[in-house]
Amino acid sequence: MSDFMELGERRFGRVNWLGLRTLAHRETARFMVVWTQTLLAPLVTAGLFLLIFTIAVGSKRGDVMGVPFLTFLAPGILTMTVIQNAFANTSSSIVISKVQGNIVDTLMPPLSAIEQLLGYLAGGVARGLLVAVAISVAFALVLGIVPQHPLVALLFVVMGATLLGALGIVAGIFANKFDQMAAITNFIVTPLAFLSGTFYSVEALPPVLNVISHLNPVFYLIDGVRFGVIGVSDSSPWLGFAVCSGATTAVCLLAWWMLKTGYRLKS
Repeated sequence: MSDFMELGERRFGRVNWLGLRTLAHRETARFMVVWTQTLLAPLVTAGLFLLIFTIAVGSKRGDVMGVPFLTFLAPGILTMTVIQNAFANTSSSIVISKVQGNIVDTLMPPLSAIEQLLGYLAGGVARGLLVAVAISVAFALVLGIVPQHPLVALLFVVMGATLLGALGIVAGIFANKFDQMAAITNFIVTPLAFLSGTFYSVEALPPVLNVISHLNPVFYLIDGVRFGVIGVSDSSPWLGFAVCSGATTAVCLLAWWMLKTGYRLKS
């Protein structure tokens, strides 16, 4: 009788470290295998943004917040690229598994919802950090930009990758087809990234748009990274930390609930 009762028990402690490590390794290996698409391509895209703005604006654009325009622009491009890649890593992993019918390979092993969440997030955050390092090195070599507050910049980069990685899990669970995933990316993620002070200071916006921008948590991510890199920002880094922490916690809890209940994952 006791043997029968033990069949459903977790025999590896409170945390399935082996399963968690395996899932995190799988999610990391996914993007490392195609590093030219997942790491090199974002670096090229960031470089193209800088090149286009250099050609289009050049020396015509004056200083922004006391720094040259390209220096002001660099942290925004870095953050935008990081969060887009973190979102893409988690969302694509889940959607592809659902479309191919092998999502069961993740649901069946003895992994709790929090272990699944952390495993997926590990891949998204790792990809975001590697992209951030690559772009930071390129900006240091080309523009001579060295972070003034590196720990602050790192903190906001990690929070950004975590927030959008968790949002990618939510989107991946919600979407059942690639075109649904593309719609979420085009109509939600991209506007959040582009309309958040990436290419401009929100202080230059009309009052209504300024208020709307301050309701966007991605604005605080970009502003926090900008403060960490060049030492200036539109808002207080402490306020940004509070807003980003709250948003990240809320989205992670939503993703955890969806994994725990099997929402749109289990029939």
